[in-house]
Amino acid sequence: MSQPLSARRVLLVEDEALVAMLLETILEDMGCIPVGPAGTVEEGLAMVADPAPLDAALLDVNVAGRQVFPIAEALNARGVPFVFSTGYGESGLPDEWRGHSTVQKPFTESAIRVALMKAMGVENA
Repeated sequence: MSQPLSARRVLLVEDEALVAMLLETILEDMGCIPVGPAGTVEEGLAMVADPAPLDAALLDVNVAGRQVFPIAEALNARGVPFVFSTGYGESGLPDEWRGHSTVQKPFTESAIRVALMKAMGVENA
């Protein structure tokens, strides 16, 4: 089976250790290279500022009690596509971020794959 996401570097911003481990496994199963996880907004911003290439990011909306939108803005400035992850779905996002790729917790591997492929504009091979 072809891996359309093979070798894609995906930043992971998630403060819950078990969820972060699950997402790392999901990304690896899809052939991605997980970057992180970042457990705070500051760690995420530092990883975005690193000149190493990023192909995409998965962003938990609430990270250690703070909203992840500064990281989303930094990724936008760098031209890196991203997917929000939240227990509230898209309706939990502020108006300016609605319509952006979002997966609702609890999520499936398929939901993560579809959202990342859509965000990156990758066709399923």
